[in-house]
Amino acid sequence: MKVLLFGKGGQVGWELQRALAPLGELIALDFDSTGQLSGDFSQPEAVAATVRVVAPDLIVNAAAHTAVDKAESEADLARLINATTPGRIAQEAKALGAHLVHYSTDYVFDGSGDAPRDEAAATGPLSVYGRTKLEGEQLIAASGATHLILRTSWVYAARGGNFAKTMLKLAKERERLTVIADQIGAPTGAELLADVSAHAARMLRARPELSGLYHCVAAGETSWHGYATHVIERARAAGHAIKVAPDAILPIPTTDYPTPATRPLNSRLDTRRLRDTFDLVLPPWQQGVDRMLAEIL
Repeated sequence: MKVLLFGKGGQVGWELQRALAPLGELIALDFDSTGQLSGDFSQPEAVAATVRVVAPDLIVNAAAHTAVDKAESEADLARLINATTPGRIAQEAKALGAHLVHYSTDYVFDGSGDAPRDEAAATGPLSVYGRTKLEGEQLIAASGATHLILRTSWVYAARGGNFAKTMLKLAKERERLTVIADQIGAPTGAELLADVSAHAARMLRARPELSGLYHCVAAGETSWHGYATHVIERARAAGHAIKVAPDAILPIPTTDYPTPATRPLNSRLDTRRLRDTFDLVLPPWQQGVDRMLAEIL
C-alpha cells in the first residue's frame, strides 16, 4: 500500500510518520516541501496535482491552520488550508479510489451545555477556525470519497510547544498562576491520535462501509485549570523546583481572559461510535499526559 501524508512536521503528523510506516510505502510532505510534490495547502491545485502524481491508496491529512486567534484576521487563508484544499484532496481521492483520513475539532460546536456531543449533534462554530474546519468536513463528505474524519480536542505532544510546557515554565517562575476553569474537555495525545488513525485506516481498507465521522479523544474530562494543576503537581512530586504553591494555582472564568477567537466552554466529545466500530479502548487523559511528562521532565 502507498500512503501519502500531509502535515508531517506538526505534532500529529510527526507521530503519524511512525504509526503509518508499517502500513506500506510512506510519502510524507509538509507545507515547505520542495521539488515536484507540494504540501502547501495555500495552493489547492498544486496539492491536488501532487495527489494525482503520487496516486496513493491512502491519504492522511494532518495539515491545518490551527492558530485559532490568528485565523480571525486571516479568514481567507484559514479557509484555503482547512476547507478548500482538503475538499480538493477528497475529490482526487474519490477519482483514484483512495481512502482519506482527516482531522477536525471540537470547535465545530458552540460549547453550550455540559453533555458530551456525539457525531449527530448540531454544530455551531463560534470562530473562523471552527467554521473553516466544519466546512472542510462538509466538503470531504460531499466528495463521495471513502473517508475517516476524526474530531478531537486539546491535542498535545512531547515534541514542540504545548500547554503543559507553558504551565511548567510559568510554575517555575511565578508564585501565583491563574488558569481558566470553565472550559471542559479532554487533553488528547498526538501519539494516541496517530495510533488510532493507523488502526482505523487499516480496517477501513478492508471495510469501506466504515467510512464516516468519528469522535476521538482520550477518556475522562478536565478543565484547563485541572490540567495545569495535574501537570504542576506531577512535576513537583518528581522533584522539580516549582515556585508556585499548590493553593496559588487559581481558577478563573473565560471572561477574565479575552481572546480574538471565542472558545467553546463545553468540549466534551462522545467517543462511543469510534470505540464500538473499531473495537478500541481510549485511555484516560491522565495516562497520556503522564507519559508525555516522563519524556519532557
